[in-house]
Amino acid sequence: MTAPAEHSPASAGGGPSRRALLAKKRQSRRPSRLGVPAGATPKPDRVSEDDAGFAGLLKRAWQQATSAPDLRTAVDTLLTLGGHVPADIQLRALRTPDEAALKVLCGRSWRTGEQHDRPCEGTGEEPAFLGELGLTTGGRIVVRVPSQGPLASRERLVGGSMRVPWSGQDLLDYQSELERAEARLAEAAADCRAWLNSAGPEGRSRLLEQLKEAALRTAPFVLYQEDKQYTNFRDRNTVTGKTLWPGHPDCSLSSLQGMPLRLWSDNDAVMVVCLTLLVRSAGFGRIEEANGTQLSLDHIALLLERTRRNYNSAVDGQTVPPAPSARVEDLDALAAALGDKRRQVATSVQLYREIHGALMHKIERVAAPYGDEARRREEALCASLREQLPLTGCTLEELGAEVQDSPGWLARPYGGFGTGLESLVYEAVSASAHAFEADFAMSRGIRSLPLLIQALRAQDWAEITQWGITDFFCCVVPLPEARRYFAGSTAQLADTAWAMSSRMQYNSWHFIAGNLPKVPEVTARDHFVPPTIPDIAFYSDQHHHGHVANRVRFSVRSPQAVDILDRPFNGFMDLRLLRCEGTPFHEQDLLAAHRTSAFVARATSSAARLVAEGEGIEVTSFDSVWHGATIAGPEAAAP
Repeated sequence: MTAPAEHSPASAGGGPSRRALLAKKRQSRRPSRLGVPAGATPKPDRVSEDDAGFAGLLKRAWQQATSAPDLRTAVDTLLTLGGHVPADIQLRALRTPDEAALKVLCGRSWRTGEQHDRPCEGTGEEPAFLGELGLTTGGRIVVRVPSQGPLASRERLVGGSMRVPWSGQDLLDYQSELERAEARLAEAAADCRAWLNSAGPEGRSRLLEQLKEAALRTAPFVLYQEDKQYTNFRDRNTVTGKTLWPGHPDCSLSSLQGMPLRLWSDNDAVMVVCLTLLVRSAGFGRIEEANGTQLSLDHIALLLERTRRNYNSAVDGQTVPPAPSARVEDLDALAAALGDKRRQVATSVQLYREIHGALMHKIERVAAPYGDEARRREEALCASLREQLPLTGCTLEELGAEVQDSPGWLARPYGGFGTGLESLVYEAVSASAHAFEADFAMSRGIRSLPLLIQALRAQDWAEITQWGITDFFCCVVPLPEARRYFAGSTAQLADTAWAMSSRMQYNSWHFIAGNLPKVPEVTARDHFVPPTIPDIAFYSDQHHHGHVANRVRFSVRSPQAVDILDRPFNGFMDLRLLRCEGTPFHEQDLLAAHRTSAFVARATSSAARLVAEGEGIEVTSFDSVWHGATIAGPEAAAP
């Protein structure tokens, strides 16, 4: 996905040529062993088990559920995947018949006031119907309800199914519950069709174009509308993404363009409306807050109402009123109001996202005030930075102000690095690993600020889009104790750190184009919308192959904008903290990490101003050899 070598920018300063530096860094873009070209080893250094990651989690959750003493305990185990996700995500993933069945059989429902601890033990009578309970390989609970065949005939199941007896009263209650639910479904589908019809053909076409762009520029998702799945993740793709280009005939969104509304399925009509409401409330990223769930007006209403309450409680002033109903027109007005309110809220409090890795589901949160735990982390960081850098401040704000007021040292050699900027990045990352008790800490950025500023002044957007991942860097610092997760080997620890670094270079490459004007060269270049708020993740070692292999279980990510020639570049850098096992990070960790990344971003902005005035600041550290030598010693890093 990187540009050919001949399209990389030429050297902007003295020393080794740009071509020589790139050749050195290109030794291992996706490394299997330090100093050895990628793909050149006869076999991988480390091979994951067949059930590593999500497959193993599902297997364990299913085994735990089948050992449960009763149906309710088994269902609760599956809803949380053995304690790895909040139950309400899975409850909102259920198809309408399955939702009705679980409410009747064991009192589980996401609807306020409808959940109860209904007795679900057998009565001793012969069951009126023998159903099934199962867990799909996608992590969703499925129920065999009356009139349906065996689950195994229509689902890919984890370890088979459990038999579930239904009493005669269960059947009557289910019939009543299902009739009410189907009436809601029909009413919602008709409402969505009416709203889409009022938009007209051109309006619907604009909606579809926006949603295709959203699917293309955000992280992968898995969404449901009853039995239909909309995804650009690993299953058969049905939406634009890495596999299906915009306009592909297999893309559900593209296939609707130009099609008369009467020929749209109810699933597609509801899907388009729900995604549109999500985007209007917060941009493309809001789609990820529906990940792993059913797209329905009721679910969108719940998400928007939770958001409304969070925003109203976060800041004083005019509040957003609730939607009068769950009809599309009312939800559309609420979504627009929340989009406006979010911009106000973001300037007053810290928004962040909580990520549940097993289902890739995100939840937007409003952070509590900066507390004693965050201050304790910050004090430890500042003490280390004062010791290692020419700074005297007692807080990260004071340290950042010092750098901004007297930035000249950033352009000169310092602390064993070619530039003070490199030294500052390294010391901030190293101090973070210790202060936050993280197994790994890291921060990324661009190698050549002079070349970026040169291209910006020339408005040469095509040049920037042609740069490859080796034109970016990521400094990764593990705690020495983290080698216990990698067979006690410092060489393997160094190799893991470089693998992370290489991947983070890709992230910088992937985000930078999202800050450029939407000229043809930019829109044609693969990129995501740059992140603007931090996140905290739980059990991320489930899907992403790198996360599974490198044991990235708990993490904090704090992206920051950097100002270059008075142009803000969102997501230009970030600070990441990782733990392979143990205790997850918490909100106060995230707040302190966000101040730390802001300090590094402020220094980077100061460095960019120096470059604009004529200094030449190039980052030459943090390549594969540097990581090997720093973590495992010079001999381990030698080719």
